[in-house]
Order: sequence, then structure tokens, then C-alpha cells
Amino acid sequence: MLKRNLGDGLAVSALGLGCMGMAGTSAAMYGAVDEAEAVATVHRAIDLGITFFDTAEVYGPYANEELLGRAIAGRRDGLVIATKFGFRIVDGKSAGTNSRPENVRAVCEASLKRLNIDAIDLFYQHRVDPAVPIEETVGAMAELVREGKVRHLGLSEAGAGTLRRAVAVHPIAALQSEYSLWEREIETEILPACRELGVGLVPFSPLGRGFLAGAAKRAEDYPDTDYRKRDPRYQGENYDANMRAVEVVKAVAMRHGVSAAQVALAWLLAQGDDIVPIPGSKRRVTLEDSAAAVDVRLSTNDLAELDRASPVGATAGPRYGNPAMIAAARI
Repeated sequence: MLKRNLGDGLAVSALGLGCMGMAGTSAAMYGAVDEAEAVATVHRAIDLGITFFDTAEVYGPYANEELLGRAIAGRRDGLVIATKFGFRIVDGKSAGTNSRPENVRAVCEASLKRLNIDAIDLFYQHRVDPAVPIEETVGAMAELVREGKVRHLGLSEAGAGTLRRAVAVHPIAALQSEYSLWEREIETEILPACRELGVGLVPFSPLGRGFLAGAAKRAEDYPDTDYRKRDPRYQGENYDANMRAVEVVKAVAMRHGVSAAQVALAWLLAQGDDIVPIPGSKRRVTLEDSAAAVDVRLSTNDLAELDRASPVGATAGPRYGNPAMIAAARI
């Protein structure tokens, strides 16, 4: 698989693997998981040339890092392992943000043990903490780089102003933010800021939490253990409107003889060489489908058709149904 460069000299495979769904411990993680299949999925990703793996302390919490650590045992060389800190975890649940310097260090030390690695390749602040100046947080992260415990720094869901303040303290290799045909708001300010500052973009939910794959069900048809049960964009008239846009993705896919998911990922890859999507998967079959997107070449007409069907701000329904998540996003 071809490589792409994020910021600060960090080279990764053109697609990464989002491992969140492998936690399998709550509705936010898309339901139950077969651990053996999840590990096999990581191994298959490595075989396909994927080097970039994304996890976080809060996924589980803790379980996802532990699983990824077991999966990469003996195969660590050449991989870029990304994890995140930034939530206060109480009784096994997220209870607000915490990016105080002492927590940054504590999470790093714990994540290194759970992942069973000597250094974290990319350490993200998971959500901006409004109670802690970003300069303090990035300063603590930079100390970990100087100590060799972390190689590169990242932010997740930060706004353009926060990103600029962070870069003034230490180089930021990547900003992780939701970006897809389903969610294009970052094109107005955040993506231009990344390019101005030399920060790579890592889109999470590049398939619109599965919607852009073309076979999404209505919210009420998902089990209570699945996040999409409560996703506003899967509900009622929002579902109908969003599915009309997906029909265009499916039409382009049919012309190319590929899957809708591959078209959605190919559209993202076509937005710039500094963009590295991390589609999530916990099964080999979906991983293999996503990985094939790197070989899909969309024409200028294809891209224009997709842009018309899903312009900035056109997706029906709010991005999050949880007010706490909205409050913590893109500050």
C-alpha cells in the first residue's frame, strides 16, 4: 500500500485502521465483538500493508488498547500506533474531559503498558479540555516526546484557533476529525488551517458511521447495543434525506464495479495527499473492502457528482445526539 505523509515527518499507509469498534463493550463501540476475529483483522491489515492503527484509552475503556497490544505482539516493527488521552474516567465510564499535565503523563504510562510498546508513535489529545489551556497540555505532551515515550503529537476535534496555539508550542503531526461526504464542515476553516500549519488530517468515521457503505438501516432497526440506535442522522426524515445522497454514491460505485464504501473512501483520498482516513472495522471482510479503496480512481465528473449530492452542511440531522459530545467538539 502507498504511503502518505502527515505532519512533522510522520509517514503512514494511505489508509489506517480505526480499532474503536473492537472494544465491543458499549453502544458507543457499535456492539459486541468477536475478539479472535478482531485480532485476525489487525493481522490481515498488516498483511495488506496497513501500518497505521488507531485506538484510545477511553475505548472500553482500556480494553481496546489491550486488544491491540495483543494483536501486534511480535509484529510491531514498521507500525505506527496512535492512541489518545483526554477524558476523566470514573467507574469505567467517561465523566468529562481531563487534559491536565499530570493526567497526560499518567495516561501515557498506562497506555504504553497496555499496548506493550516502548513508545507511542502518535499521541492525541482526544477532545479539547476547556478547563486547561492548550499550551499547558501540549507542553506536557512535548515533555513525553523529549523523554522518548512519544514520537509525534496530535489533536482530535480541535478548532482552527486551538490548533494554531498548539503548533506554537510543539509541532503537531495530525489533527483527527470527523470528515466524509456525510460531514464536511471542516472544509470551511479547519482543513485550511491544517494546510497552513503543515498538519496532516486523519478523518475518523470516513464512512459516516457506516451510512455511506449503502446498507444502513433505520435507527430503530439497530439493537440497543449499537450507537446508531441513537444517531439523529439515522432517524425518521433525516434517514430518508441522507439515503438519497447515498444513492448517488451507490450509482458511482456501480459504474466502477466497486462498493459504495470504496467510493466514499476514494472521494476522501482524492481531497489531498495529506489526508489519511481510518475506517473502522472489526471483521476481515469489511477491512478488505475498505483497503481496496486505494486502487479506485474517481474521474473529475465522479467527484463533481458526489460534491453536488453532498455539499457542505447538507447532511440532515445534528452530528451528535449527545450534548456532552457536542460541547467537547471542535473548540
